[in-house]
Amino acid sequence: MAGTVDYNALRSQTLGSGADEEAVTVNTRALIDKVLSRYSGEWIVLRELIQNASDASAKKVVIRFETSPSTTVALPSSPDPSALLKHTLLHHTLHRLIVSNDGQAFGDGDWSRLKRIAEGNPDETKIGAFGVGFYSVFSECEEPFVSSGNEAMAFYWKGNSLFTRRLRLAESQASPDTTFLLDYRNKTSPVPSLMSLCQFLATSLTFVALEEMELWLDGWRILNITKKVTSSVVTPLPKDIEGRTREGLMNITGVAREGVQIDANWLSVVGWKADQHNASTHTSSLHAGIENGSNSSTTPSLRGFFSRLTSGTSKTSAAAAKAIREEDAAQQAILENLGGESSANINLHVTTAKVSTSVNNSFAKELERATKKPPLKSTKLALLTVSSAGDVVSKSSATSAQSMAIFTSVLPKENGKVFIGFPTSQTTGVLAHISADAVIPTVERESIDMNARFVRTWNVEMLRVVGALCRIAYGRQAAELQDKLIRKGHRSGRISEEALTVVLQDSIHLARQFTFRETTPSHQIGQIIEEAFWMSKNNASIEILSTHGMLSSHLVRYSTEDLSSFMEGTPFLHDDFVEGARDFVQKIKDYGLVTEVTIGDMAKELGAKALNERQLSKFLKWICQKSSSGDLDRASIRTLLDVTVVTLGSQNTTRPDGILALGEISCYINPSYIPPNMPIPPNTVPHAFTEHLKITELSALGWEELQLIPWLRFLVERSGARGGLPPDKDITSAAPFSAQIFRILSRQWDSIDQQTKDRVVNLLEDKTVIPTKLGMRKPSEAYFPSVKLFPDLPVVSGLPNVKDKVLLALKVRKTVELEIIFSRLVATSDGNSEGKWNHIDLIKYLASVQSDIPAADIKRLRETKICPAEDGKDHARPTSTRYKVSQLFEPKEALRNLHLPVLQWPGVYRPDGMEGKFLATLGLRVYPTVTELIEIMARAPATDNMPLRDRAMSYYIANHVINGYVSFSDISKITTPYLPLEGQDAKKLSSPRSCFTNEWTAILGYSILRKDLHAHAPKFGVDANPPIADCIEKLLRNPPKSRQEAVVLFCYFASRSSDIGQRGFERLGSSPIVPVPVNATSNNGIIDEKRANGIRYVQPRVCFLGKNDTFEEMFDFIDFGAEANSFLLKCGSKQEPSDIEIARLVSREPARILDVLQSSEKYLDLLRRLAGNISTLKKDKILFKELKRAPFLLVFKESPVSQPQAGEKSGKIADDYDDLDDEDELGVQEEYLLVSANQAVVVDDFINFRIFKDVLLRCPYLDVLEDFYLQLGALPLSSIVEESPRIGSLVPDQRVALKLQRLVLERSTLFLHEKQPSEIKHNEKWLQQNLKVQAVRSISLRRSLRGHRSERIDSRSAWITHDQRKGWYLWIAAGAHDLFEVSHALVKLLLNRPKSDSAITLEMLLGADLLKLRARGYNVGRILKANAREAKAAEEQRRQRLEEDRRKIEQNGMVSVPPKTPQSTGHDQPEETLSIPGTFADSPESRKSIDQSFDTGASQSRRSKPFSWSSITKHLGLDDSGPSSSLQKFLGDGRNNTHDTAAPPPYSEEAPKQRRKPGDPPEAVTPIPNLQQELHTAVNASRAHDSSSLYSRPDSHNKEMQTYCDESPSFDMSFFGTASGGVKVFFSNDLLVDKSTFFTANSNGLNIFAHLISECGDVFAPQLRKGTLHIFYDEQGGTIAFNRQGSIFCNFRYFQQLHLDGLQSGKAEKQIDALVYWWVVLCHELAHNLVQVHSAQHSYWT
Repeated sequence: MAGTVDYNALRSQTLGSGADEEAVTVNTRALIDKVLSRYSGEWIVLRELIQNASDASAKKVVIRFETSPSTTVALPSSPDPSALLKHTLLHHTLHRLIVSNDGQAFGDGDWSRLKRIAEGNPDETKIGAFGVGFYSVFSECEEPFVSSGNEAMAFYWKGNSLFTRRLRLAESQASPDTTFLLDYRNKTSPVPSLMSLCQFLATSLTFVALEEMELWLDGWRILNITKKVTSSVVTPLPKDIEGRTREGLMNITGVAREGVQIDANWLSVVGWKADQHNASTHTSSLHAGIENGSNSSTTPSLRGFFSRLTSGTSKTSAAAAKAIREEDAAQQAILENLGGESSANINLHVTTAKVSTSVNNSFAKELERATKKPPLKSTKLALLTVSSAGDVVSKSSATSAQSMAIFTSVLPKENGKVFIGFPTSQTTGVLAHISADAVIPTVERESIDMNARFVRTWNVEMLRVVGALCRIAYGRQAAELQDKLIRKGHRSGRISEEALTVVLQDSIHLARQFTFRETTPSHQIGQIIEEAFWMSKNNASIEILSTHGMLSSHLVRYSTEDLSSFMEGTPFLHDDFVEGARDFVQKIKDYGLVTEVTIGDMAKELGAKALNERQLSKFLKWICQKSSSGDLDRASIRTLLDVTVVTLGSQNTTRPDGILALGEISCYINPSYIPPNMPIPPNTVPHAFTEHLKITELSALGWEELQLIPWLRFLVERSGARGGLPPDKDITSAAPFSAQIFRILSRQWDSIDQQTKDRVVNLLEDKTVIPTKLGMRKPSEAYFPSVKLFPDLPVVSGLPNVKDKVLLALKVRKTVELEIIFSRLVATSDGNSEGKWNHIDLIKYLASVQSDIPAADIKRLRETKICPAEDGKDHARPTSTRYKVSQLFEPKEALRNLHLPVLQWPGVYRPDGMEGKFLATLGLRVYPTVTELIEIMARAPATDNMPLRDRAMSYYIANHVINGYVSFSDISKITTPYLPLEGQDAKKLSSPRSCFTNEWTAILGYSILRKDLHAHAPKFGVDANPPIADCIEKLLRNPPKSRQEAVVLFCYFASRSSDIGQRGFERLGSSPIVPVPVNATSNNGIIDEKRANGIRYVQPRVCFLGKNDTFEEMFDFIDFGAEANSFLLKCGSKQEPSDIEIARLVSREPARILDVLQSSEKYLDLLRRLAGNISTLKKDKILFKELKRAPFLLVFKESPVSQPQAGEKSGKIADDYDDLDDEDELGVQEEYLLVSANQAVVVDDFINFRIFKDVLLRCPYLDVLEDFYLQLGALPLSSIVEESPRIGSLVPDQRVALKLQRLVLERSTLFLHEKQPSEIKHNEKWLQQNLKVQAVRSISLRRSLRGHRSERIDSRSAWITHDQRKGWYLWIAAGAHDLFEVSHALVKLLLNRPKSDSAITLEMLLGADLLKLRARGYNVGRILKANAREAKAAEEQRRQRLEEDRRKIEQNGMVSVPPKTPQSTGHDQPEETLSIPGTFADSPESRKSIDQSFDTGASQSRRSKPFSWSSITKHLGLDDSGPSSSLQKFLGDGRNNTHDTAAPPPYSEEAPKQRRKPGDPPEAVTPIPNLQQELHTAVNASRAHDSSSLYSRPDSHNKEMQTYCDESPSFDMSFFGTASGGVKVFFSNDLLVDKSTFFTANSNGLNIFAHLISECGDVFAPQLRKGTLHIFYDEQGGTIAFNRQGSIFCNFRYFQQLHLDGLQSGKAEKQIDALVYWWVVLCHELAHNLVQVHSAQHSYWT
């Protein structure tokens, strides 16, 4: 509602009304009290009055407390001033407070504002802003008095209203001072804590413009405090400081620094604690201090401090006791001289920033609205700091603790305060006070206002100036510390520890001073100041103490370890500074202002200068530790090593230039292998620097141990003149040094791998490194000392401890060279053997020293011809020709028989002897190779030496495995012909690939290996079969010429099916290789016809195997036996043709196929097969198009034997059925034709077909063929017949039409019930909404066939038309409509494709009795129910009408007569009363009673004779003895039938039997479909009731019997518990008994009942699911059980009263009775899952 009111208009209306104005009244006292509630701080009155004095430019303020003496304690009698002062403090009360200042006197404006609340001082330079500060005096005083200059003002109250009176004073009364006189409201107020008050005044003087304050108590001056300020030193704004704030409102224009000294003089009484005076003993005083912690003042107390420390302990510590004693002694000294004077001063540093402001007009207006004054154009902010020494100096007897107590609030300890004239509660976050008069506080001036939008913006900008000022002050103090170092002579570079101590403590204090802490009460204040502190400088750095002095942080590094031993040029954070200013250092680390020393820093430092040996040792130790721990990566290590250069000392022996560059080092020495005193390569670090380092640490640097090979290479490369090494270190000329090297090598020889040994040999084998008795020799030129064959050989000397294996590896010889032997000992070819050796002697000598013969000599022996062969004629004689040993064979008989060259060896040759083994190493052959044997086998037949060929072949076979011939893999690739063939000349040979062992391959023209060699075919590389590709090519080039040849060939290929492969079969399948007799009738699939000997060749894939009576004359069927057929199957042959093949053949040769089949029935079977697979045919789009065009469809044409001339037009009006008898008389001639699809007609209207059958080519009457023809393009008959109805005029009486419409709607449901959804065109709901029945006088129909001249006009009794605007109409003839014609018209509307029996079925449903239909299995229950309701209503109307007629007769004076049943008066006015329940007037049942309801003489009363089905048949005219002409006339079908048609008898309760004729068969029983399935459905429909409650309304269902009404009572129950077996128990919500009591008392009975019904339910398991059965209990009602949506509930009340006692008695008959009873109940309730109401159907299913 609020959204609809225009409040602006409403306010204007209110302001413009003529009502009286009324001022807002204020309760002044209440208002002042509320204002004072905001001023809850201590000394608030003094703070406001001192602030007013400062605003008035006063220099001095005097504060006087006047007391009143105690009325109970007398003054001391002693004249001692200390005693009087003590008495005043302890017993006097405050009477008056007088505050005076020497500032400017009040003007008129000041007096005016003084009496108005909340009207502040408009002067923006003054702190007072809100105009409420003065009213704080009312917290202590009731009626203050003010005098200033020559005027005074008094305040007084009248009720709750405050009034003032102002007086101008006489000159004698006038005073230049301004005085506030405040009489205390509470006359019992004690004297305040003097120490707390003095601390407040000292703090107040810090930033205000006052110079002096005095505090008086009666006649004693308690405190005098003065402030002196040195002249300001203006310094320019540092260039790296950003003076303008973020929002641009503030800008620092200048910075000044000044010193402030505050002097204080006070009486000793200030330090006296009066609250401890009353303690009588030291113990009580101690306990008092411990319990209270401190006195009422805020002065820090040592006693309170120690008492707090010890309050939680069990006993007072010695330190605490000592502190208490010292405190007591100090208090006793003060008490002895309370009037004694003390003095002290404090020196402070104040840094002031001059700030200019710049705000826009809108901001200024908003700020002025909030503060009552315009914003300042310029202002000042001050920062107060102290030095590390404290700057507190005591000048009198006062102790340092007392002096510090006076200035405790002036000196910031843990956190500074924000001063807005006076200190507020807001802390600064640093150890410095901040004075910011321009900051806008809250009303009570205890904190900074951060709520109001514009005020917050102003204050945030001011706080940012504060942060920048802190940064300026920090930088200035840091510069002073650096100047101090410079004055000490330390300008740059590393500074000693002693020199840094000058500024160490000051630098720590500076860092602590500006270490930001959390601020209170608002943490935002500290965050803003700190952010500005760090962000105000343009570069990210800050001055800090380093090992090189005060430097910018970006030049300083920090490290967790000492790196200065080798990085003296890098400034690091001083360790003591890091420890003392830990929080500050951590913060600059977090902000990244100082970074940890990096690899780049170290590289820069190390690259700037060379290290000495001491620094190198330190550096290597550090870098090794870092590397091995993983702190340095490989790249960083390499960077540091590459820049490090070391200057070696005079003791250097490894570097001639004295320079060691670590970047060139890659190795270190392991003294276990290479002695340290040996020469080392330049890339190896001297051992003196690594002897204390671990190998793992050196390896972490990427250095490797100096290996033997690089070291030897260095010694070899530096030998001789290439030098660099002294002569005594030359391995090629200095025998002692060489011997030393060989001893080192010998010690390591067994531990090094073979590759290293080979490399050692390669290095030394061509160098003169072996000392011999003839001098230094190469290893190959030296001999072992054991070689003594000749005395002049250079044998090794001077290597006593060197292992022989080392010298052998270097090829030091143990044998003499072959050249020497050949030249000195072996006989020449001239046969002179004196003193010489033959080949036998040579072999024996060499065999004896073969282990010492060098490999090169062995190789030479193999290449030298040193041995003769046996003479071919005499084996004992050698040949004159010498051979290489590898050209000869062992002297064996088998090898001699093969005519091979055999070694000439006198005596017995032993292959396993020393000489035999040596000859084997030289290559003496044991057996010939495969190639040599093949050459023998191939060459022997040419010379007719068949025995040699056979011996070679036998040797090859016998030694095939022994000699390793089996590993000769290329035997099959040999192209030399050497193998004998089967059935061929012995000289005709074949290669392994040209012959085979499978004899069947001969049919393809291949050669066969000699049969005795088949077992050894694999040894010769002969395959069993040729390559399959070659076989296929031969088959394709030369297919079989006869059936016998085909059988052999195909069987052979079948045996090789696994070799052929998919591609091979595909190629064979598409090739004409199958011979077929040339006289075959089919030419289908012929690709290449080769006529030879009366055969042709076809492809295997177009052949079919076996025999087929149906298709064998249409396709090529062949049979070559099971094995050959299996080959053809894989080539693509099939057992029978596929549908695609059949369709393709039929589309191309339909006439021949029909001729072959010789029967239309067989041809139709073929078409039915195609129709059943039309989905497959459609996938072949080309074939399907061909089928649509091809004339292959079989159609029928019917014509009478004698038929009228073509084109004759009948002009008569005929009946549809006139020609039926004519056909029977004339006969019908039916012929079949083959046509294309567009010529065929699918008969979907049989009446039209009868009319135009002479010119139609119909398809067969088969559903599958009709669909097939239609999909190929055939037309339905209805689409080519044009029907033009002529409808007569409407008749006046439309009752027949209405009755028929109701009948059609009723029976169409039954008609469509069994139809598939795809068959239904329109359902019964559509009929109800769109179809209207009208009766007309006549209907005629003109039919014509499109494309023909045939035409016919018939009369009709029913027809359906459609109008776009009016809808669908069923027209019926008024006289007599034929139900068949009605059905014929309706099925076109109901079904998509009506069948021949569709109209007949609908006619039967329209004309049959409902009860008869039910007996036949139709579900007519719904219709019967509806009809029963209508019949009941009609009967009630009839009864009321008769009763009304009887009443009218009596009223007219006629005699009273009982109501009679009306008699029939003919057909003019048929009675509407229905004779059979469940029917209505237009049903066939009612028609039977319309013509003749009762006999004329039957006028008996209904009361006199009860209603009976057996007796009423006579009244209905259904008795066999009575006439039925009237009934038959009414039921006439519209045709002039002469025969009688007996109507079926009506339904009767007694079920009377119809009279049967002799010989009639028994009446057929109509079965119930799917009986078993329905029963299962009923049980499966059951379910558990998931809800905890059950509620239903009462309901009733009318049945087909008028005397019966099925009522369902209401239920209102809730779940209560669970019985045995998990059966849920529900109780009625109307129970009067307590449910819990009842459940407990009857738990046994409930469990028995649950067990009983569960046993009954098990009969229906497993369909009846667990949890379906439930128990309920009510106290009244007739419900034994009920079915609730599949959940069955059984009444415990019935069980309890009928069966519980019997079951508990244990009698078997009682148990049986209970089980049967409740099982029948379950059957009854399960039947409700099929039929909801109680009916005959329900009884049947039960």
